[in-house]
Amino acid sequence: MSAKPWPAGLGRHVLPSVDSTNAHALRMAPSLTGPAWFLGLTQTAGTGRRARVWVSPLGNFYATLLLQPTEPPEQVALRSFAAALALRDAFVALTGLPQAFALKWPNDVLLNGGKVAGILLESTRAGQGMHLAVGIGVNLIAAPESHLVEPGALAPVSLLGETGLRVTPEAFLDTLATSFADWEAVFQRDGFAPLRAEWLAHAARLGQVIRARTGDQTREGVFETIDAAGNLMLRMARETVAIPAAEVFF
Repeated sequence: MSAKPWPAGLGRHVLPSVDSTNAHALRMAPSLTGPAWFLGLTQTAGTGRRARVWVSPLGNFYATLLLQPTEPPEQVALRSFAAALALRDAFVALTGLPQAFALKWPNDVLLNGGKVAGILLESTRAGQGMHLAVGIGVNLIAAPESHLVEPGALAPVSLLGETGLRVTPEAFLDTLATSFADWEAVFQRDGFAPLRAEWLAHAARLGQVIRARTGDQTREGVFETIDAAGNLMLRMARETVAIPAAEVFF
């Protein structure tokens, strides 16, 4: 399979070491003239959702796409779905295993039922504009040990461990960048609807009972769908609720 060319007008920066690719990208934002990817071969202070430590061994993938979006904040946040779809497309292109990958709301990618990748969006405002950092971490060759994972969370897995495929971070970036560029073009042209439809086609546990935890409240119900704003629609005994953000457990 021949690789697609790097998307036109998109910067590509590979850093031997960085504290956090999101933090670095946002620091660099004022000096950039267009969108750019930042790949760190190692991270010294990587973070996941809710400021959790993201373990960053050499050989795994830590990268951030920096964008300057112009949509309202609630639409900007929908790029987490574009990132998830781009990740899945990149995995499938590299492995040829479409059935092995699923998407877990709100922003994880699963391989054989275990977490192989996560997404973290962060933003800053500069003058009248916004800078959006789309951070992506992928367990290419190693997954965190089980004692580092929150109780009840899905077990982490690696691409190498599950498929035997060894991919360098640079090669993964080349595939991911083209996939993301394709979905960004769809989002810009057609809005969220096609992304929503494609995401639901690959959603993990759709139509099944899940638990959604927000703060100290945990709700259990059937994962019906995501709505036009990306909210999780949870059908419980007496009502269906729209949940904008939560930790989801199976």
